[in-house]
This record gives sequence, C-alpha cells and structure tokens, in this order.
Amino acid sequence: MHANPMSRSTVHPHILVLVALLALSSCVPAWKVREARRDVPATFGVAPDSVSSAATPWSLFHSDPDLRALIDTALANNQELNILLQEIEVLRNEARARKGEYLPFVGLIAGAGIEKAGEHTRNGAVERSLSIAEDTPFPEPLTDLGFGLRASWELDVWKRFRNARKAATLRYLGGIEGRNFMVTNLVAEIANSYYELLALDAQMAILRANIAIQQDALEVVKLEKEAAKVTELAVRRFEAEVLKNRSDLFDIQQRIVETENRINFLVGRYPQPVQRASAGALDLVPAAVSSGRPADLLTHRPDIRRAELELDAAKLDVRSARACFYPSVGITAGFGFNAFDAALLLESPASLVYSVAGDLVAPLVNRNAIKAMYATANARQLQAVHAYERTVLTATVEVMNQLSRVANLENSYALRTQQVDALGASITISGNLFRSARADYMEVLLTQRDALESRFELVETRKQRMNAMVDLYQALGGGWK
Repeated sequence: MHANPMSRSTVHPHILVLVALLALSSCVPAWKVREARRDVPATFGVAPDSVSSAATPWSLFHSDPDLRALIDTALANNQELNILLQEIEVLRNEARARKGEYLPFVGLIAGAGIEKAGEHTRNGAVERSLSIAEDTPFPEPLTDLGFGLRASWELDVWKRFRNARKAATLRYLGGIEGRNFMVTNLVAEIANSYYELLALDAQMAILRANIAIQQDALEVVKLEKEAAKVTELAVRRFEAEVLKNRSDLFDIQQRIVETENRINFLVGRYPQPVQRASAGALDLVPAAVSSGRPADLLTHRPDIRRAELELDAAKLDVRSARACFYPSVGITAGFGFNAFDAALLLESPASLVYSVAGDLVAPLVNRNAIKAMYATANARQLQAVHAYERTVLTATVEVMNQLSRVANLENSYALRTQQVDALGASITISGNLFRSARADYMEVLLTQRDALESRFELVETRKQRMNAMVDLYQALGGGWK
C-alpha cells in the first residue's frame, strides 16, 4: 500500500534556519530592573509655603544693581561655563549621529579599472575562445567603467538604534540641566563673594573708627602720665593697641584684594576694582525666601532633573543592549551602469546593473561579549538609580540645613546687636571712669577690644545672614532662570 504523497509534511530549509536563529536569540539573560524611589518628605520640618522662591528669577531675587551687573558679565564670560556649553554641543552632535544610525545609508560610487588576462590563464583562454567563436576580437586590455548608487539599511526591528538615539537625546537634555546647575552655583558664588566684599569694607570702616577712638584714648593717657596719674606702661600698652589695629588694616586690605580678584575670575576678566554698594548695604534686611514643599525640588533643582534624565537614558541603554541578542535584518541594494567602453556606459538596458539582497544575522560565537555589554548596561542603570536617590536626598538635606541656619542666624543677629549696643556704651563709661581714677587703663583697653570684636562679629553675622539667604535660594533650585 503506497502512502499518499500529499500527506507528507515538508518544511522549507529557510524556515528551519529562521526558527533556529530566533530560538538562539530568545536565550536572553534575565535581569531585575530596580526602580528609583521618588518619595520625598511632605514638609521640610516647618510650615510649608505655597510657592517656592526657586521660581523667582535671579535678576529679581538680587536687587543690588552692581551685583546683577557682575552676574550678567559672568554668565557671558565665565570660562568654566563656556567650556560646559561646548560639552553640551558635543552631546547634541552625538544625539544627531545616533539618529542617523537607523536610517538608510546611501552613497554615490564611481569606479574605473583595467585588466589584461594572460593567454595561459583561465580567463585568457576563455576570452580567446570567445573571440574565435564569435569572430569578434575581445577587448585587450579589458577596461571596466561604472557608476551608480549603493544603499545599505539595517532594519531597526528591535528598536536598538532608536533607543540609543533617545538615550543620547536624554543625555543632551541632561547636559543642559547640568549647565543650569552650574549657573545656580555661579550666581550663588558671586553673590556670596560680593557680600563678603561688603563685609570687609564694613570691617575696614569699623577698624578705622576704632583706631581714632584709641588714638584719642592714647592722648588722654599721655596727659595722665604727665600728671603722674599713670605710668609709662599704660602709655606703651595703648600705643601697642593702636599699632596692632593699624596692622590689621593691611590684613583686611589684602583680603579685599583677594576677594575682588576672586570675583574678577568668576566674571572672566583680569584683576580690577569691583564696583559695589556701600558697606551699609549689609544693614538691609535680606529678602524672605519661601521654601515651598520638598516635591518642588524635583521640578526646580537642575541636578535632580539631570539625574532623572540620566536614569531614563540608562534604562534605554539596557533595552538597546538587550536588542543585541536578537537577529539583525539588513538590506543592501545597488543601481547603476557598468561597461567596458565609455561609449557604451549609458546604454540602457544593456549597461544597466542593479542588485538587491537581504540578510538575517544572529549572534552565535561572540555572545559572551554581548552578555558582558548587557550586564554593564544593567550595572550602570543601577548606578543611575542610586545617583538619582542620592541627589534627591542631598537636595532635601541642604534645604533643611539652610532653613535651620537662617532661623538661627536671625536669633544670633538680634543678640549680637544688643551686645554691640552694650559694649558701645561701656566704652564711654570706661573712659569716664578712667579720667576720674575709678578704673585702670586695662579696663579701658579690654573694653575697647571687646567692643571692636563684637562689631566685627556683628558684621560677620550680617554677612552670614545674607549668605544663608543666597544658599537657601540656591538649595531650592533658584538662580538659573
């Protein structure tokens, strides 16, 4: 009994090859992707504000026109910022290059060649036999002329190239956020240096006024010595105190020069005097800063926004690396004209040539390298997760620290103001007591020294209070808009 030939199942060998490739590519190592924690505290430990001051442009937050002029100059001339702008341009070009990877590559080709086959070679024997058979001499030597278009295209079936392009685009956007973060640091650094300069000016004025007071006291002591009420020791102690304070003037002057040059460096110019407000500008009450809510940091802080973009880019890198395990589908094609004689080159269809081919390639031998790349992409994705969580945590801690610093400096400033008032009154009292011989010269010296130190500390507290507002504004994400 014969079997029915129609009942026999046959499988095309090409289908078997395709199934084998797909089965091989399906063995992709598994990897557990960890999502980043995006929860933040409900408040910063104080009553939340409805709006964060981070939304306020720096030109409105800093009211001093001289300070605004310095920041404007720095944003245009700061070398570090300009270097970063070029790095952003590099990232933008990388994103453009990635986009071209999943598009067809088309090139214009042209070629010319000449060949002479030996008579005792295979090609020479064939040419000679053809010439005899067709009674037509074969061209000797044989030229080969041609031109046309050649195209190749790897189909992005598994989105390997598109995911790589999206990842590059996200890193370009992350570079922009990195530039914004540098701007916030630059604005804060210039503002803090500017207020330090004002504080040094104020200390210089205080020291000069104190020297004048001590000089008057020295004259009084000299008169007391002539009246035999004090000894030469008292005169020398007062002279030493005056000389010490005069020496301190040069120390402050040096600090002023260094602070001015630090500002000049930040604004990208050579050393020169820095235009600034009077030292009394530190007496102004700093603008209040609204903290908003911790969730606002995710929107306003450029470093958090950059970390989030880097996290998304790392996830796309994992997908792109995973696609390397799957077969790649490629298409190549060519079209043009080819002839051995220039006069015949454009004859159609005799000189017309074209070709189309497709291929399916799956990794076989080099899978260990692909596995290593995939494992590396996953490790970097986990790094991006931890970096994002660390950035959010750091931002939250910075804001809480600055809020506490602002509150404590307000209390400290109020107490130091009372201290300065008390010591200022004690200078007059100690001088009167000394003239009436009811206090010795050491009490006068110590009172003047304590009063000077308290005034210096009050100026330092004023500066720290301004710096705290600037740092809080920066910690909230303000300064880049």
